[in-house]
Amino acid sequence: MYEERQVPPEQMRASDADRDATAERLSRALQEGRLTLDEYTDRLEQAMRSVTMGDLGELTSDIPAPPAEPAERSPAEIAEAEQAAMWRRRLEPWRGLASISFILVGIWAITSAFAGILLPFWPLIPIGFMFIFTLAGSVSGHGQEPFCGPPPPPDRGDPDR
Repeated sequence: MYEERQVPPEQMRASDADRDATAERLSRALQEGRLTLDEYTDRLEQAMRSVTMGDLGELTSDIPAPPAEPAERSPAEIAEAEQAAMWRRRLEPWRGLASISFILVGIWAITSAFAGILLPFWPLIPIGFMFIFTLAGSVSGHGQEPFCGPPPPPDRGDPDR
């Protein structure tokens, strides 16, 4: 007797939750400056009177969709990201050493070329010192924790007592 037929999505009846979601989207558009107060008021009234999803869609068709919520990350993904961050922190001083070494060797090569002779390899001295300090910092773990600001002042008691 009852024949089920498929209705296009825009002709589906809108629920109160659908109207509330549209009202929220219009409110966000007003806050972002995409709608004037008059446009917002008119569209909000139309949203509350809307019967179908198509009616609601027309009210927000010229407003960008809200950004997607970030996906939940699994514990394995979180652990992998933390390990990658740890390695980045550990390698950062070595990248600095490599960069400065490259610059110093470049300066030595250019000055040797302009002098027309192979000058003594003086970059070995600053590179050697930087290597020793970088190695000592890596072994001791110095600088591995991110800087969180100065330590709090010592508690000297309540002055009101």
